[in-house]
Amino acid sequence: MFLDASVIVAILGREPGFEEIEKRLSVSDVAFFVSPLVKFEASVALARQKASVAAPNTKPSPALLQQAELAVEAFVDDLSVQEVPISPEIGKRAINASVAYGKAVGHVADLNFGDCFAYACAKVLGVTLLYKGNDFAHTDLA
Repeated sequence: MFLDASVIVAILGREPGFEEIEKRLSVSDVAFFVSPLVKFEASVALARQKASVAAPNTKPSPALLQQAELAVEAFVDDLSVQEVPISPEIGKRAINASVAYGKAVGHVADLNFGDCFAYACAKVLGVTLLYKGNDFAHTDLA
């Protein structure tokens, strides 16, 4: 199962519905995967989330970004998540995802850069994609 950044941010940020995602992970008997892009996106999003709690529209400090990175790394380690390198094949699949479902082409799924790479990783690995939100629900991974 490939974990989208939205799942990591939801759990670590204690977003509404995080308990259901945690439960799904805890009862799963499959291997979990992420990419360096997922870890980056989750770290930045978590740092932004924490900074905006302190004061709306505040950018995260370098220290807050480093704390978020450590939290994401701990999450990945705790679940024994395997990190997948971004290969040329994944890069090509990400472009294909953008063509089919991307924000750039105005598709209802509205997949952004990170979404396209998460989609591509799941496709290349032949695994399901765990995500929060509705964007991937409008793709063939739903």
